[in-house]
Amino acid sequence: MDTLEAIHSRRSIRKYTNDPVSEDAVRDLLAAAMSAPSAGNEQPWQFVVVNDRGVLTEVARINPFAGMAKEAPLAMLICGDTSLEKYPGFWVQDCSAATQNLLLAAHAKGLGAVWTGIHPNRDRVEGFRRLFKLPESVIPLALVVVGHPAQTLPSEDRYRRERVHLNRW
Repeated sequence: MDTLEAIHSRRSIRKYTNDPVSEDAVRDLLAAAMSAPSAGNEQPWQFVVVNDRGVLTEVARINPFAGMAKEAPLAMLICGDTSLEKYPGFWVQDCSAATQNLLLAAHAKGLGAVWTGIHPNRDRVEGFRRLFKLPESVIPLALVVVGHPAQTLPSEDRYRRERVHLNRW
């Protein structure tokens, strides 16, 4: 699958089969995430791989938009580590780029995934911080739920000319 095809055909998958995601696939997804650009090449990310059914069920209690985690074989928590920052505040952009890379890599490998937001919702940030015992310098940005897709969603053209401005607004 070429890059543009992956970008245009990737969809948020929320239903998964019971098949586990292999350790090799997990490593490939994390390697793709860690290949994202970052401000000053600081790479301020940390990842928590979650495959424990109890933890995946608890996640759904903290983030109401992550209910599918209860049925998924895997999730990955993407966090910004402020102790690694050279340029304060850019961890959000850096970790967002890593999250998008992870989503595209999952799609390219035939897996389904969905990005569920945590930051900047304070209740979710604190809930994930407690559940995963995160250090104070580590801020959870997103939880990506991953699995073998049990649904197929069609591609759609999302280009909107009215959202494009040339030189000025």
